[in-house]
Amino acid sequence: MENSSPTPALRVGYLLSRYPAISHTFFLKEVLGVRQRGLAVQTASINPPDRPIPDLPQVEAAEAAHTFYIKAGGKAAMAIKILAIALQNPAAILRGLRAALRLGKSDLAARAYSLFYFAEALLVGDWMRRNSLPHLHVHFGGAVATVGMLTSQTWQIPWSVTLHGPDEFFDQEAFYLRQKIESASFVVCISDFCRSQVLRIAPGLSASRLEVVRLGVDCESLQPASHTPSAGPLKLACTGRMVSAKGHRILLEALAPIAAAGIPFTCTLIGDGPERKALEALAAQLGIAANIRFLGAMAHQPTLAEVAKADVFVLASFAEGLPVALMEAMALGVPCISTTIAAIPELIRDHQNGLLVPPANPKALEAAITLLATDPALRLQLGQQARITAVSEYNLATNLDKLAACLKERLSASAR
Repeated sequence: MENSSPTPALRVGYLLSRYPAISHTFFLKEVLGVRQRGLAVQTASINPPDRPIPDLPQVEAAEAAHTFYIKAGGKAAMAIKILAIALQNPAAILRGLRAALRLGKSDLAARAYSLFYFAEALLVGDWMRRNSLPHLHVHFGGAVATVGMLTSQTWQIPWSVTLHGPDEFFDQEAFYLRQKIESASFVVCISDFCRSQVLRIAPGLSASRLEVVRLGVDCESLQPASHTPSAGPLKLACTGRMVSAKGHRILLEALAPIAAAGIPFTCTLIGDGPERKALEALAAQLGIAANIRFLGAMAHQPTLAEVAKADVFVLASFAEGLPVALMEAMALGVPCISTTIAAIPELIRDHQNGLLVPPANPKALEAAITLLATDPALRLQLGQQARITAVSEYNLATNLDKLAACLKERLSASAR
């Protein structure tokens, strides 16, 4: 009787722009989650972690210790490695150079960038070959996906990409998005809206090469706190980088008339970025500086603790993919107000599990906040329904099961 040996785990390389990163904790959860579901995942990152290694939580430090960092050692070390790779793989060099120069066309600056991406692709492909990784998967459609596509074309390795939006959808030519979509073995979309944009950009693409797998949050660990209405000021919270697309200015403009109407509130803003000083100045100009708490960038767990204490979570963005911050607030049972853009209406159904307002409309946002400030019963109802939506549709464990199954099926098919 023959002994049956276990089927070896399917191997895949994940290429990320920055890993670990405080603003992309879902990368970490996805990598760990698909590993737990039987895939052998190894990680590479273009950039180093966003914090010094001693400052990383233990699980992130462990990931960093086993991640291949493309730019480690500096430019001189990279140049030496690339020279050695070139001498050993002249055919790959020619393939990659042709592919990179096609991207730049007649734009000299674009050609220069494409050559930098090609250099990184040489290092990624060499790392994959040394680690016997037959497939490359990339998150986001920007520069990191350019490196992924060039890796595939240089080393003749199949690749795939998870698209989020919105940036790459705004300027598809600059991001070479059609070429990326058409060259990928398959494309994972995080929402139906994302899928629609892929088909808009590459209308001839076979639907069989598209997968919709939504992101998710850990609903077991994100448990609602008691949101019994209190007599104190309404507690608002907002998380996100302080950049114009997040709509912080609109939020502050909406809050000024609420303060003038005598409705007591505090608004906690978590995040940092180039807009912070201007936002602090605007709060002072509007006369609401005493109501606004600027906490800056925070680690994930302290951020969640602040959100859990809020009566209402507000995200006034102009541009989003499918915000994990909204999912987390909903899982915590916090009623949310957001905007009618991109995939957000797939997550929030207006007046059912949250409130939606038009983007860049301070008056509509003011009305929504005022409604929840003056109707505690509605806050409670929307928060409860938000939790139900998170658990049923955006549960991390369930959606990781779907992603792992998708990857296993696709990678097994390409291995046959």
